[in-house]
Amino acid sequence: MPRFPILPPWRGLPLAAVCALYLFAGLTGHDPWKNDDALHFGIAWELYRGGDWLVPQLAGAPWLDTPPLYYWIAALCGHLFGPLLPLHDAIRLASGLCGALFLALLAFAGRLLHKSSQTKKIGEIGELEDDTRRRTGNAAPLIAIGCLGLLLPIHDTQPFIALLAASAVAYGGFALLPLRPMAGGSLAGLGIGLGFLAGGTLALAHLLPLLLLLPLNRHWRTPTALRGLLITLLLAALLCAAWPLLLASQRPDAYALWLERMLASLRYQSDWWRNLPDFAKLLAWFAWPALPLALWALWLNRRHLGHPAIALPLIGTLTSFGILLLFGEPRPTLQALPLLVPLILQAASSAHLLRRGAANAFDWFGMMTFSFFALLIWLGGSALSFGLPEKIARNAARIAPGYSHEFSLLAFALAVVLSLVWFWLICTSPRSAWRGISHWAAGVALMWTLLITLWLPWVDYGKSYRSVAESLQQALPQEKDAGCIAQRDLGLPQRISFDYFVGIRPRAADSADGQDCPLLLIQGTAAGGRIPQGADWQQRWEGRRPSDRNERFWLYQRIPHTQAAQAAQAQK
Repeated sequence: MPRFPILPPWRGLPLAAVCALYLFAGLTGHDPWKNDDALHFGIAWELYRGGDWLVPQLAGAPWLDTPPLYYWIAALCGHLFGPLLPLHDAIRLASGLCGALFLALLAFAGRLLHKSSQTKKIGEIGELEDDTRRRTGNAAPLIAIGCLGLLLPIHDTQPFIALLAASAVAYGGFALLPLRPMAGGSLAGLGIGLGFLAGGTLALAHLLPLLLLLPLNRHWRTPTALRGLLITLLLAALLCAAWPLLLASQRPDAYALWLERMLASLRYQSDWWRNLPDFAKLLAWFAWPALPLALWALWLNRRHLGHPAIALPLIGTLTSFGILLLFGEPRPTLQALPLLVPLILQAASSAHLLRRGAANAFDWFGMMTFSFFALLIWLGGSALSFGLPEKIARNAARIAPGYSHEFSLLAFALAVVLSLVWFWLICTSPRSAWRGISHWAAGVALMWTLLITLWLPWVDYGKSYRSVAESLQQALPQEKDAGCIAQRDLGLPQRISFDYFVGIRPRAADSADGQDCPLLLIQGTAAGGRIPQGADWQQRWEGRRPSDRNERFWLYQRIPHTQAAQAAQAQK
């Protein structure tokens, strides 16, 4: 057992400061980026502009892969904060709001897990139950901040962050069931229902099996707990059925399409055992440090696996991992997010009971790792701002050709202050079993904030489609029918970006209203994708993002028949 004091993890203002720094750094100040950020922004943007709140739209077509809860929140954020921020930043604040709820509800669920007074021994040591609750509740958000797989999704326009918050509500309700069935059942049912409205069948697959598995444990097999589970089932069924029933009554065509996609999303992986190495590699970094801490908690409490604080997250972890393995894709980065909730709660229950050597090793690993990465980030920031070191500056210019960095004194001063606080923190923090977790969370927040303050303009220049869209707009002819642009193989994030930045809305080349357009926009790769040069089309423009050497865009203009005939005759 540890021989140094078990001081509590950060709480109060320090905990709130780390959470706020982690959540809101990078949420604003940049354009919608390629893939998920631009994709989900486009859906919320359609709602913001007065789209159908029952059936979200994307590029004029119904979007039914994800239920609408997150997009409702994002559109409301757009209306509330749009006058103060660029619209894409205002909409992206929905992820910050859902992320803050997720961290707060994790702390709430962690405390409820230790509310049972049936045993006061966790990890084979006797502790006051109130102290255990407070420490677990404060540790849970710190461990969540440290999880590397959460870092990018929680700063994107990403509906699964709302699913994480709903899952934390459900786990808090399950923990409260044995003591207060009405309150616990209501919370659990609310969490499952909101989880379905945020994540669809993925939420049900991860949360509903717990209703059947929890009664296997004697704490949830009492008449009181079973009444709570019945309340959970009724409320969850009511909330989960509300949107589909409304959809079926108002838009039966959209309901049929949604049902088809929902059933198709539950594809059983018959060769799931072949994917085990991929899942192991994914979780090794994705769930770090929650996974090793959770495994340590299980080993330490191997004689107390029936305790609610151990049993509930263990059942949840096994359920989520089984769903991920049997129905997930080989590289399901986003699909693995629900697994983090029970893993974090498992880790928080006994993370303070690491052996002294392991706790010190974890602490030193975190301090050295993030100090090293902070130095690398500073070298990159110095190269961007001052051109030194020259080699790094040349590499940055080669990756993003044409980029011109504008020095920001405020961002530079903030980076200096954060770096000094980091070194003050690691030098003055008293030794404690919680110090490694606190330092790891602070290190992740420091690394991410330094990247945002020193590198964000450079990263945004390479990941945004703004320059491509503006270049395309300048290449358009001035004729009256130049607004009719057909597209071939143009991805959804790219279509959203062109529409948002410059108002260009290409039509499908094989559609009735697109086949006669005089302009054709094609997306492809550097190795291929352009249409063969012929008599009917003439290339007018070619573009790409500065940092992308593979993705290409080409704009063609239709040649009038007389000119085409002359060109064909000239070729002969």
